[in-house]
Formats: sequence, structure tokens, C-alpha cells
Amino acid sequence: MRNPKPQEWTAEQYSRGYIADYKPYNFVDGEGVRNSIYVSGCLFACKGCYNKAAQSFTHGKPYTQELENEILADLEADHVQGLTLLGGEPFLNTNILNPLVKKIRQKFGNAKDIWSWTGYTWEELMLETEDKLELLNMVDILVDGRFDISKKDLTLQFRGSSNQRIIDVKKSLAAGEVVIWDKLKDPVSFQKTEPLARRS
Repeated sequence: MRNPKPQEWTAEQYSRGYIADYKPYNFVDGEGVRNSIYVSGCLFACKGCYNKAAQSFTHGKPYTQELENEILADLEADHVQGLTLLGGEPFLNTNILNPLVKKIRQKFGNAKDIWSWTGYTWEELMLETEDKLELLNMVDILVDGRFDISKKDLTLQFRGSSNQRIIDVKKSLAAGEVVIWDKLKDPVSFQKTEPLARRS
């Protein structure tokens, strides 16, 4: 498992604009029926990673305008709650995801929610590059932190190890501290974090 320094890894440096997969109408990547885009490339190299092939930044196929149109069209279905961003590492593919999520917000407002998984912790993202913070600000629910095989727990809701958190992004940004998703259903209790320094 690798631990980056603040702003050490950038999408501009690493992303090649590839995706590993796109899965419409699934029930496993967050709450409700979701469309999921798996971007390619991750540097965290967590032991036991469930999607190791997607660690390569050239795995899969290039992201295209045709795929973007398909994603936007699939989100029009009334039964689809929203889009999920996975990988790979979404926050190292902001060149793909920021324009896509902006278009989703322009088209649907807040009627469709955005979930994202990331190897970054919330606290690390607070010190990250502007493009990462821009994506974070457009996300509703964030599952944060590296997968830690020593803390693997198959009973956890929507995550693989007990160090990972399901964070309500909007409430956390407003409060200046991590606010856990209020629909969490597993027995793990989280310690309240110290208030976060606001970025100007």
C-alpha cells in the first residue's frame, strides 16, 4: 500500500483517459439502482485489491463522447437513483469525471445522486489539488480510505475494510468535519474527527 504526500499524484500526470468498465442498472455500488463507471488507474496498490487489473492507467478502453452520451441517457430512467464513480481511482481521473459530473448536474440538478469510492481519506483530500476538490464538491456520498486487508470485514455495508467510511459530503463540508452517512447499517462505530481547516 502506498501513501502519497499532499498533491504528489495528479490526474494531469497519470490519467490516460481510459475506463475499465461501465455497468448500468446495478444494485451493489451504493444505494438504489445505479449506473457505475470504473475508471482506469490507481497508485495506492492495496494488498488484496478486488480490481487489480484496473490499477493500470491503460486498462480497458478510452473514454469517449459516445460513452458519455450513453451514461447521460441511462440516467434518464426513473428507477435509476444515480451514478457511482469507482476504479481504479476516480480522483486520479478528474479529467474524465469532472466534465461528466458537471453535465449530470446541469441536466438533472440534484435529482440524481453521485457516489464515489476513493483510496484517499477525507483528510487527505482536504489537502489535495483543485481538480480533486472540485470533484469532491460535486459528489454526494464518498466511501474513503485504502482497502486494508488486515481490517477486511465482509459484513460491512458498501465497503471492504473497517477503516473505510461512508461520508455525507455536503454535510461534512458544511460542518467542517466528517459526517457519516445517516443510513449506515453496520455495527461499526466511528470516532468523531476533529474539525477540519477550511480552505479559502
